[in-house]
Amino acid sequence: MALKKLLENYRSEYAEEMAYRDFMLKLLELEGENAFFRTCKVGHFTASSWLTNSTNDKFLLMHHRKLNRWLQPGGHCDGNLDVLAVAIKEAQEETGIKDIVAVSGGVFDLDIHFIPKKKEDHTHLHFDVRFLLQAQNDHLDPNHESLDIRWFSKNEDPLLSDGAMRRMYKKWCNHVEKA
Repeated sequence: MALKKLLENYRSEYAEEMAYRDFMLKLLELEGENAFFRTCKVGHFTASSWLTNSTNDKFLLMHHRKLNRWLQPGGHCDGNLDVLAVAIKEAQEETGIKDIVAVSGGVFDLDIHFIPKKKEDHTHLHFDVRFLLQAQNDHLDPNHESLDIRWFSKNEDPLLSDGAMRRMYKKWCNHVEKA
């Protein structure tokens, strides 16, 4: 399974990400392909991206309609085992930008977060595999999932509300400095 190899090869200086990686590998071992479906009771894989603009000097966040928070593009795998393809598809759908490419085929970030019970959905976890993607043009045509969507520069404060968002921001800043 491609995700298993991606996870086994992933290294991070952040201890929490290495713990997430181990939990994700355990989920794959216990649930197999079932872990890519929303019906998996403990939780399931999702894929998202840190999306940069065509010149790699801005990043995109969307103000999520349901969660009322600024977040990166992403969504459920819904049976697709190719998490990179899911991350690209979700970024395309949520931004309206069709020409999006992976900066590398490797994992950019990992996160596991709690999803509370809502209507018919039970409490569960999202095992989010994140990739660094780049838009080949910067024109946005967002779908209905966001209240707002926009590009942020390194000097703007998009109110990165949680540690995982700040972690991805720091990783991107380091990536830009090395480029």
